[in-house]
Order: sequence, then structure tokens, then C-alpha cells
Amino acid sequence: MKKIARLLFGRLTVIGLAILLQVLWFFVVLWQFSYQFTYANLAIRALAIVLVLVIVNKWVNPAGKLSWIFLILVSPILGLTLYFLFGRANLTKGARQRLHEVEQEAASYRVQEEETMEALRAQDVSVYRQARYIRDFGGFPVYRDTDTKYYPCGEEMFADMLEALRSARHFIFLEYFIIAEGVMFQSILDILEEKAREGVEVRLIYDDMGCIENLPPHYYRRLQEKGIKCAAFNPFRPVLSVVMNNRDHRKILVVDGTTGFTGGINLADEYINRIERFGYWKDTGIRIEGKGVWGLTNLFLGMWNYIVRGREDYTRYLSAGGPLPASRGDGFVQPYGDSPLDGEKVSETVYMNIINRAREYVYIFTPYLIIDNEMLTALCNAAKAGIDVRIVTPGIPDKKMVYLLTQAYYAPLLKSGVRIYQYKPGFLHAKCFVCDDEIATVGSVNLDFRSLYLHFECGVFLYRAAAVAQVKRDCEETFGQSEEITLRFCQSRAIPVRMLQSLLRLLAPLL
Repeated sequence: MKKIARLLFGRLTVIGLAILLQVLWFFVVLWQFSYQFTYANLAIRALAIVLVLVIVNKWVNPAGKLSWIFLILVSPILGLTLYFLFGRANLTKGARQRLHEVEQEAASYRVQEEETMEALRAQDVSVYRQARYIRDFGGFPVYRDTDTKYYPCGEEMFADMLEALRSARHFIFLEYFIIAEGVMFQSILDILEEKAREGVEVRLIYDDMGCIENLPPHYYRRLQEKGIKCAAFNPFRPVLSVVMNNRDHRKILVVDGTTGFTGGINLADEYINRIERFGYWKDTGIRIEGKGVWGLTNLFLGMWNYIVRGREDYTRYLSAGGPLPASRGDGFVQPYGDSPLDGEKVSETVYMNIINRAREYVYIFTPYLIIDNEMLTALCNAAKAGIDVRIVTPGIPDKKMVYLLTQAYYAPLLKSGVRIYQYKPGFLHAKCFVCDDEIATVGSVNLDFRSLYLHFECGVFLYRAAAVAQVKRDCEETFGQSEEITLRFCQSRAIPVRMLQSLLRLLAPLL
């Protein structure tokens, strides 16, 4: 009964219904207008054609264009309604300006050590070019003197997160898409409260949409009463707005500027398998220690300043933890962020460059495989050239329609020689690439349109760091726990299922 009551009267249901009623009202008004006035219908159709021409000439992903054009031409009234409400996936002009100013300030404190870049160039020119792209177009330097540790599951990472939190002496920063009350978050919250009483500066950012089913409204106020500085990103309100499309999907924990964690792991019990949802929940993460942590610290401060409209003395946190300990890290580490509002698709380009650079193999973990033609072509061409391309997706889905859509991309990949596996024990939420025993990236970025084009994301690019071999080892172990999919699997699907998958692929950028 409690679950039913929460489903019927929860904040997501109430706000969702309010928004649905507004969409219906807008649609009905437009529909009535088109049929009550002689030339209104012609005007709406003309407007639809003009809008299609505008969309065609936008420098955006072609798959997104196709979805909107199809919807607008099939049903001009519905298409116009949805496009003007949801199709313009940008914040308001004032918000974009504020975000730009915040990013400019944060970037001014991300300074590249040129000797590091020259050392990378001397080792591998192609990797140097990737790092230069992330530096020049993302604004994120590459670092040496940084230790790395990869985690093949949430339980292992959680233990080290608690240890790092207990060691905090100066500050703790947390930024997460999902927070849910339970064993995991309560264990962390107990430490945060204790550290706040000790005088440690504690700040937490959560995404309001990501937490809408897990936390009550204005939850940040409760934490503020405990001495924890807290802010909610983009609060979800029952008012139609394009800003609902942009969410903070990052997962960041920084302690004293010397230790940082990121990956796919949120602060909820399913991520450490204290509760079961969709079988065993496999997720991954990475810890970095040393100079490279500044990339994550800087990312957090930029988002904090945007949300609270504040200004920071970034230099306070550059050396807050004192001199960095001697590092054993002999590779290169480059934390990076991605914003949907800067016109640069950093995460997708990082992934594409890894695929195109591969000489022996590229292994991929992703919970969703909803890709555009460019990514599909890159994966297929790599496999056709003899590269061992393997992708692992979940065996048990969290969203059945999205799972059907993921499987809709299997056939062209399999025909080109890509090997696809489904993780039999349960749901795989990891987001990792590893290539040729030298390169890897671990972060929050899914292979879907929302992660690649609409969300704020983060990751860590690695070259010859210790974690690279650890990612590869986990991939090899996971292949053994997974079912390899064949082309026969795709060809044996019922015709109605394949028809539904075709429709879902057409509308994928809108989902």
C-alpha cells in the first residue's frame, strides 16, 4: 500500500500530471484554433514547414533533426506543441550567460603544465592529440603524478569512499545525480555530519529530477540544518520549461583536493547491492590521488557557483590539503567535464577518438546503446578493419522500452563483426572504454542521446595509468559472466517487436 500511495501521490506523479495537463491545454488550444478559423490550419501547416527548414539548417545532431522533422510533418499540431515546449534543449539566455561566466572563471584556474604535454607527445602522438583536444576544446589539462584505482563494483568503491571521508581534514565535495535514503547514504551522511561539527567544510550537490522519487521537496534545507552546505540542481517544478531537459548527471566525490572518485555509482543502496533491483547491479568507478584531483575539484566548484550564484576563491582549494604526497603514478590522467550548452560534445568525441585510434581492441561497458549514425559507423568500421570490438549491455533491464531500443542497434553492429554481450547476473550500469592495453576512460557518460547531448557529465581519460589494466581485466571477467548475442537473436524477434524497435529508433533522440 505504501508503494502504491507513493506512486499515486508522489512528487513525480503530481508534477508529471501538472505538466501533462499543460501540454494537453496547449495542444487543445492550438487544435481548436486550427479548426475554428478558415486559414488557421493552413497557417499552422506553413509554420510547420518553416520550422522544419529551421531545424534542417541547425548545426545539431542529424538524428535529432530527423526525429523532430518526422513528428512535425506527421502531426503538425502535436509536433509544434512538443517542439516549442521541449525541442529547444537550452537554458534561458540569462542562465546560459551565467553558466558561461562561471565556466570562464573556473577554466582560468585549470592551467596546463607544458612539460606534461611534451612528455605525452614523446610517448604517443595520437594520444597527445586526444589530450590536446580535451585541453583546447574542453578546457581540462592532463596530469602526471596521479595514482589511479579502478573499481569493478560499487561495494568495493563504497568501502574506500568511507575511508577517504573519515580522513577529511579540510573539505569534502559531493555531486551526484541520484541520492536515496538508505544504508549507503546514511553511512556517508553520518560521517558528513561528524566532519561538519569538526569544522570541515562539507558541500553537496544533488540533481532534483534524479532524486525526485527518493528525497522530499527542499531536502537541501535538512542538510543545511546539519551544517552541510547543500544545493539542488535545476529544481523540478510543475511548470513547462525547456530547462527540464538539462540534468546534472555527474558523480563526483573529492576529499581535501587530494583524493577524488567518479564513475557511474550514485548514492543509493542498489549501487552497492544492499537491495536488489534488476538482479545484481554491476557498476564501476575510479579513484584518483594526486595532481589530477584538481580537475574534479574545479568541476564541482564551477557547478556550485552556477547553482548558488556565488564566487569562489579557487586558490583556497588548490592547496587546502597541504603538499601532495609523493605519487607512484607513472601514467597520464585527464579528468574532464561535458556541458550541453557549450556547443562542444566532449564526451562523444573522446569515445569516438578511442574507437578510431584502436589498433588491437576496444572494449565497452554501457547500460544503454542508443547511438547516432556517426558512432554506429565508427564501431562498424573498426570491426571491419579487424579490431576486436566488444560491447557489454545489461542482461536485465531497468527500463524495458529503452532496453528494446538498445537491442534495436544490435543487428548492424553484429553484421560488421562487433561482438555484443548481455550481462547475465543483472543490470550493468557501468560506463567504460578500454583500448590496446594503454587507454581507458571511466565516467558517468552513457552511450545515449541524453548523456551525450543533454546532460552535464564527467569522466577521466587515462593513458598508461594503473587503472587501464584493471579495466581490461574486469572486461575479460565480465565477458565470461555474459551471454554473447548472435545475429539470429535479432532475426528471431517477432515482427511487432521489430516494428516497435524501428519506431523507437526513429524517435530515440526525443526519449
